[in-house]
Amino acid sequence: MKKITIIQFLLVFISVSVHSQLSVKNYVFAVRDTVTLGLDLYTLADAGEKNPVIVFVFGGGFITGSKSDEQNVNYCKSLAERGFTVAAIDYRLALKGVKGGVFALIKPLEYAIGVAVEDLYSAVHFLLQHADELGIDTDRVILNGSSAGAITVLQADYELCNGTETVKALPPDFRFAGVIAFAGAIFSREGKVTYKRPPAPTFLFHGMKDKLVFYDKMQIFRLGFFGSNAIVKRFEKFDYPYCIYRYRDMGHDIASYPMTRNLDDIVWFIDRYVGEKAPLRMDATIKDENLTPMDIGGFTPADLYK
Repeated sequence: MKKITIIQFLLVFISVSVHSQLSVKNYVFAVRDTVTLGLDLYTLADAGEKNPVIVFVFGGGFITGSKSDEQNVNYCKSLAERGFTVAAIDYRLALKGVKGGVFALIKPLEYAIGVAVEDLYSAVHFLLQHADELGIDTDRVILNGSSAGAITVLQADYELCNGTETVKALPPDFRFAGVIAFAGAIFSREGKVTYKRPPAPTFLFHGMKDKLVFYDKMQIFRLGFFGSNAIVKRFEKFDYPYCIYRYRDMGHDIASYPMTRNLDDIVWFIDRYVGEKAPLRMDATIKDENLTPMDIGGFTPADLYK
Protein backbone atom coordinates (compact mmCIF):
# COMPACT_ATOMS: atom_id res chain seq x y z
CA MET A 1 0.00 0.00 0.00
CA LYS A 2 2.86 2.37 0.77
CA LYS A 3 4.34 1.86 -2.70
CA ILE A 4 1.00 2.65 -4.33
CA THR A 5 0.61 5.76 -2.16
CA ILE A 6 4.07 7.02 -3.07
CA ILE A 7 3.48 6.41 -6.80
CA GLN A 8 0.14 8.19 -6.62
CA PHE A 9 1.77 11.12 -4.83
CA LEU A 10 4.50 11.35 -7.46
CA LEU A 11 1.96 11.29 -10.28
CA VAL A 12 -0.02 14.08 -8.65
CA PHE A 13 3.18 16.04 -8.03
CA ILE A 14 4.28 15.68 -11.65
CA SER A 15 0.84 16.69 -12.89
CA VAL A 16 0.78 19.76 -10.63
CA SER A 17 4.32 20.68 -11.69
CA VAL A 18 3.42 20.54 -15.39
CA HIS A 19 0.35 22.69 -14.90
CA SER A 20 2.25 25.12 -12.65
CA GLN A 21 4.70 25.80 -15.50
CA LEU A 22 1.90 26.92 -17.79
CA SER A 23 1.64 30.68 -18.16
CA VAL A 24 -1.40 32.50 -19.57
CA LYS A 25 -1.03 36.22 -20.26
CA ASN A 26 -3.50 38.60 -21.89
CA TYR A 27 -2.51 41.30 -24.37
CA VAL A 28 -4.65 43.93 -26.12
CA PHE A 29 -3.83 43.94 -29.84
CA ALA A 30 -6.46 46.32 -31.27
CA VAL A 31 -9.53 48.46 -30.58
CA ARG A 32 -12.11 48.34 -33.37
CA ASP A 33 -15.63 49.81 -33.43
CA THR A 34 -15.21 50.55 -29.69
CA VAL A 35 -14.47 46.82 -29.14
CA THR A 36 -11.25 46.03 -27.30
CA LEU A 37 -9.66 42.94 -28.82
CA GLY A 38 -7.26 40.84 -26.80
CA LEU A 39 -5.37 37.60 -27.05
CA ASP A 40 -4.51 35.05 -24.40
CA LEU A 41 -0.98 33.71 -24.81
CA TYR A 42 -0.39 30.21 -23.44
CA THR A 43 3.24 29.21 -22.90
CA LEU A 44 5.30 26.77 -20.84
CA ALA A 45 7.99 28.19 -18.58
CA ASP A 46 10.64 25.91 -20.11
CA ALA A 47 9.57 26.45 -23.73
CA GLY A 48 12.31 27.17 -26.27
CA GLU A 49 13.42 30.68 -27.16
CA LYS A 50 11.65 30.57 -30.54
CA ASN A 51 8.50 28.47 -30.54
CA PRO A 52 5.91 27.79 -33.23
CA VAL A 53 2.76 29.74 -32.40
CA ILE A 54 -0.75 28.41 -33.00
CA VAL A 55 -3.27 31.24 -33.41
CA PHE A 56 -6.60 29.82 -32.28
CA VAL A 57 -9.92 31.34 -33.42
CA PHE A 58 -13.06 30.18 -31.56
CA GLY A 59 -16.39 29.30 -33.16
CA GLY A 60 -19.97 30.44 -32.61
CA GLY A 61 -21.53 31.38 -35.94
CA PHE A 62 -20.08 34.92 -35.79
CA ILE A 63 -22.79 35.66 -33.20
CA THR A 64 -21.50 34.14 -29.98
CA GLY A 65 -18.57 32.30 -28.42
CA SER A 66 -15.43 33.35 -26.60
CA LYS A 67 -11.78 32.42 -26.35
CA SER A 68 -12.50 32.00 -22.63
CA ASP A 69 -15.10 29.23 -23.07
CA GLU A 70 -14.04 26.18 -21.04
CA GLN A 71 -13.62 23.89 -24.05
CA ASN A 72 -11.42 26.43 -25.84
CA VAL A 73 -9.29 27.09 -22.76
CA ASN A 74 -8.73 23.39 -22.16
CA TYR A 75 -7.77 22.86 -25.78
CA CYS A 76 -5.27 25.73 -25.76
CA LYS A 77 -3.75 24.44 -22.53
CA SER A 78 -3.40 20.97 -24.03
CA LEU A 79 -1.54 22.36 -27.04
CA ALA A 80 0.70 24.52 -24.85
CA GLU A 81 1.56 21.53 -22.67
CA ARG A 82 2.79 19.80 -25.83
CA GLY A 83 5.33 22.56 -26.40
CA PHE A 84 3.52 25.08 -28.59
CA THR A 85 2.89 28.73 -27.89
CA VAL A 86 -0.85 29.31 -28.34
CA ALA A 87 -2.52 32.66 -28.96
CA ALA A 88 -6.31 32.50 -28.50
CA ILE A 89 -7.78 35.68 -29.97
CA ASP A 90 -10.88 37.85 -29.83
CA TYR A 91 -12.64 39.08 -32.96
CA ARG A 92 -15.77 41.11 -33.68
CA LEU A 93 -18.97 39.06 -33.89
CA ALA A 94 -20.59 40.90 -36.78
CA LEU A 95 -23.59 38.58 -37.26
CA LYS A 96 -24.91 39.14 -33.75
CA GLY A 97 -28.56 40.18 -34.08
CA VAL A 98 -28.74 39.43 -37.82
CA LYS A 99 -31.71 37.32 -38.93
CA GLY A 100 -32.72 35.69 -42.19
CA GLY A 101 -32.41 32.70 -44.47
CA VAL A 102 -29.37 31.58 -46.45
CA PHE A 103 -29.74 34.12 -49.27
CA ALA A 104 -30.51 37.04 -46.95
CA LEU A 105 -27.34 36.22 -45.02
CA ILE A 106 -24.92 36.39 -47.95
CA LYS A 107 -23.87 40.05 -47.57
CA PRO A 108 -23.91 40.05 -43.75
CA LEU A 109 -21.90 36.82 -43.73
CA GLU A 110 -19.36 38.23 -46.18
CA TYR A 111 -19.00 41.28 -43.93
CA ALA A 112 -18.68 39.17 -40.77
CA ILE A 113 -15.98 37.01 -42.33
CA GLY A 114 -14.19 40.14 -43.55
CA VAL A 115 -13.98 41.81 -40.13
CA ALA A 116 -13.00 38.54 -38.45
CA VAL A 117 -10.13 38.14 -40.93
CA GLU A 118 -9.15 41.78 -40.38
CA ASP A 119 -9.01 41.17 -36.62
CA LEU A 120 -7.03 37.96 -37.11
CA TYR A 121 -4.48 39.83 -39.24
CA SER A 122 -4.21 42.46 -36.50
CA ALA A 123 -3.51 39.78 -33.92
CA VAL A 124 -0.87 38.20 -36.15
CA HIS A 125 0.68 41.62 -36.76
CA PHE A 126 0.92 42.12 -32.99
CA LEU A 127 2.60 38.73 -32.55
CA LEU A 128 5.11 39.47 -35.32
CA GLN A 129 5.90 42.90 -33.85
CA HIS A 130 6.56 41.39 -30.42
CA ALA A 131 8.02 38.06 -31.53
CA ASP A 132 11.34 38.43 -29.70
CA GLU A 133 9.86 39.23 -26.31
CA LEU A 134 7.13 36.59 -26.70
CA GLY A 135 9.52 33.88 -27.93
CA ILE A 136 7.74 33.30 -31.26
CA ASP A 137 9.23 31.83 -34.42
CA THR A 138 7.80 34.12 -37.11
CA ASP A 139 8.39 31.45 -39.78
CA ARG A 140 6.06 29.04 -37.97
CA VAL A 141 2.77 30.87 -37.43
CA ILE A 142 -0.03 28.29 -37.66
CA LEU A 143 -3.74 29.15 -37.87
CA ASN A 144 -6.35 26.98 -36.17
CA GLY A 145 -10.07 27.56 -35.90
CA SER A 146 -13.41 25.94 -35.15
CA SER A 147 -16.62 26.58 -37.14
CA ALA A 148 -16.75 30.37 -37.64
CA GLY A 149 -13.13 30.37 -36.53
CA ALA A 150 -12.33 27.68 -39.12
CA ILE A 151 -13.96 29.83 -41.81
CA THR A 152 -11.85 32.76 -40.62
CA VAL A 153 -8.51 30.94 -40.73
CA LEU A 154 -9.17 29.39 -44.16
CA GLN A 155 -10.30 32.76 -45.51
CA ALA A 156 -7.26 34.49 -44.01
CA ASP A 157 -4.81 32.20 -45.82
CA TYR A 158 -6.88 32.41 -49.02
CA GLU A 159 -6.80 36.22 -49.01
CA LEU A 160 -3.12 36.34 -48.09
CA CYS A 161 -2.25 34.11 -51.04
CA ASN A 162 -4.37 36.26 -53.36
CA GLY A 163 -3.05 39.61 -52.11
CA THR A 164 -6.34 41.26 -51.17
CA GLU A 165 -6.44 44.75 -49.67
CA THR A 166 -6.75 43.53 -46.08
CA VAL A 167 -3.39 41.74 -46.10
CA LYS A 168 -1.52 45.05 -46.07
CA ALA A 169 -1.57 44.66 -42.29
CA LEU A 170 1.06 41.93 -42.70
CA PRO A 171 4.64 42.09 -44.06
CA PRO A 172 4.82 41.58 -47.86
CA ASP A 173 6.85 38.38 -47.61
CA PHE A 174 4.88 36.84 -44.74
CA ARG A 175 3.28 33.41 -45.15
CA PHE A 176 1.38 31.20 -42.73
CA ALA A 177 3.16 27.93 -41.98
CA GLY A 178 -0.01 25.85 -41.66
CA VAL A 179 -3.79 25.96 -41.30
CA ILE A 180 -5.96 23.61 -39.21
CA ALA A 181 -9.72 23.93 -39.69
CA PHE A 182 -12.52 22.19 -37.79
CA ALA A 183 -15.58 22.43 -40.10
CA GLY A 184 -14.61 25.47 -42.15
CA ALA A 185 -15.18 26.96 -45.60
CA ILE A 186 -14.07 29.78 -47.90
CA PHE A 187 -16.27 32.58 -49.28
CA SER A 188 -15.55 33.58 -52.88
CA ARG A 189 -17.02 35.96 -55.45
CA GLU A 190 -14.57 34.70 -58.06
CA GLY A 191 -15.96 31.22 -58.61
CA LYS A 192 -13.92 28.18 -57.59
CA VAL A 193 -11.29 28.64 -54.91
CA THR A 194 -8.07 29.64 -56.71
CA TYR A 195 -4.74 30.63 -55.15
CA LYS A 196 -2.32 33.00 -56.90
CA ARG A 197 0.39 31.73 -54.55
CA PRO A 198 0.38 28.24 -53.02
CA PRO A 199 -1.58 28.03 -49.75
CA ALA A 200 -0.15 26.86 -46.46
CA PRO A 201 -0.30 23.11 -45.76
CA THR A 202 -3.86 22.59 -44.52
CA PHE A 203 -5.49 20.05 -42.20
CA LEU A 204 -9.27 19.84 -42.66
CA PHE A 205 -11.79 18.10 -40.39
CA HIS A 206 -15.43 17.99 -41.55
CA GLY A 207 -18.65 16.06 -41.02
CA MET A 208 -19.98 14.83 -44.36
CA LYS A 209 -23.57 15.69 -43.31
CA ASP A 210 -22.75 19.23 -42.17
CA LYS A 211 -25.60 21.53 -43.22
CA LEU A 212 -24.43 24.59 -41.27
CA VAL A 213 -20.98 25.04 -42.79
CA PHE A 214 -21.34 23.17 -46.07
CA TYR A 215 -19.16 20.09 -46.41
CA ASP A 216 -19.09 20.58 -50.19
CA LYS A 217 -20.31 23.95 -51.49
CA MET A 218 -23.16 26.34 -52.16
CA GLN A 219 -22.62 28.22 -55.43
CA ILE A 220 -24.71 30.70 -57.44
CA PHE A 221 -22.91 31.69 -60.64
CA ARG A 222 -19.47 32.93 -59.45
CA LEU A 223 -20.53 33.54 -55.87
CA GLY A 224 -19.96 30.60 -53.57
CA PHE A 225 -19.26 29.21 -50.13
CA PHE A 226 -16.80 26.35 -50.51
CA GLY A 227 -16.43 23.71 -47.79
CA SER A 228 -13.69 21.17 -47.12
CA ASN A 229 -14.64 18.78 -49.93
CA ALA A 230 -14.55 21.56 -52.55
CA ILE A 231 -11.30 22.96 -51.15
CA VAL A 232 -9.58 19.57 -51.29
CA LYS A 233 -10.53 19.16 -54.94
CA ARG A 234 -8.58 22.33 -55.71
CA PHE A 235 -5.64 21.31 -53.51
CA GLU A 236 -5.54 17.95 -55.25
CA LYS A 237 -5.65 19.49 -58.72
CA PHE A 238 -2.69 21.79 -58.04
CA ASP A 239 -0.67 19.41 -55.81
CA TYR A 240 -0.90 21.54 -52.68
CA PRO A 241 -0.10 19.69 -49.42
CA TYR A 242 -3.16 18.84 -47.34
CA CYS A 243 -4.72 16.30 -45.02
CA ILE A 244 -8.47 15.80 -44.62
CA TYR A 245 -10.50 13.75 -42.15
CA ARG A 246 -14.03 13.22 -43.50
CA TYR A 247 -16.50 11.95 -40.90
CA ARG A 248 -19.36 9.82 -42.19
CA ASP A 249 -22.81 10.32 -40.64
CA MET A 250 -21.63 13.40 -38.72
CA GLY A 251 -22.76 16.99 -39.10
CA HIS A 252 -21.42 20.17 -37.53
CA ASP A 253 -20.37 18.20 -34.43
CA ILE A 254 -16.90 17.99 -35.98
CA ALA A 255 -16.41 21.69 -35.22
CA SER A 256 -15.51 20.68 -31.66
CA TYR A 257 -14.67 16.96 -31.46
CA PRO A 258 -11.03 17.29 -32.69
CA MET A 259 -10.18 19.48 -29.69
CA THR A 260 -10.32 16.47 -27.40
CA ARG A 261 -9.97 13.50 -29.76
CA ASN A 262 -7.33 14.51 -32.29
CA LEU A 263 -4.51 16.20 -30.40
CA ASP A 264 -2.00 13.55 -31.50
CA ASP A 265 -3.07 13.97 -35.13
CA ILE A 266 -2.72 17.76 -34.89
CA VAL A 267 0.78 17.47 -33.42
CA TRP A 268 1.68 14.95 -36.14
CA PHE A 269 0.45 17.34 -38.83
CA ILE A 270 2.54 20.21 -37.44
CA ASP A 271 5.63 18.00 -37.13
CA ARG A 272 5.37 16.53 -40.63
CA TYR A 273 3.77 19.28 -42.72
CA VAL A 274 5.12 22.38 -40.95
CA GLY A 275 8.34 21.20 -39.34
CA GLU A 276 9.55 18.78 -42.01
CA LYS A 277 7.66 20.50 -44.86
CA ALA A 278 6.59 17.09 -46.19
CA PRO A 279 4.62 17.57 -49.45
CA LEU A 280 1.95 15.08 -48.41
CA ARG A 281 -1.64 14.71 -49.58
CA MET A 282 -3.69 12.48 -47.30
CA ASP A 283 -7.41 11.71 -47.40
CA ALA A 284 -9.22 9.67 -44.75
CA THR A 285 -12.93 8.87 -44.47
CA ILE A 286 -13.80 7.98 -40.90
CA LYS A 287 -16.74 6.14 -39.40
CA ASP A 288 -16.29 6.33 -35.62
CA GLU A 289 -18.94 4.48 -33.63
CA ASN A 290 -17.71 6.21 -30.45
CA LEU A 291 -18.74 9.64 -31.71
CA THR A 292 -22.15 10.65 -30.44
CA PRO A 293 -23.96 13.30 -32.49
CA MET A 294 -24.44 16.58 -30.60
CA ASP A 295 -27.39 18.97 -30.64
CA ILE A 296 -25.62 21.24 -33.14
CA GLY A 297 -24.87 18.36 -35.50
CA GLY A 298 -27.92 18.84 -37.70
CA PHE A 299 -28.08 22.65 -37.48
CA THR A 300 -28.69 24.73 -40.60
CA PRO A 301 -28.20 28.54 -40.94
CA ALA A 302 -31.94 28.96 -40.36
CA ASP A 303 -31.52 27.51 -36.88
CA LEU A 304 -28.89 30.09 -35.90
CA TYR A 305 -30.24 33.23 -37.54
CA LYS A 306 -34.02 32.85 -37.17
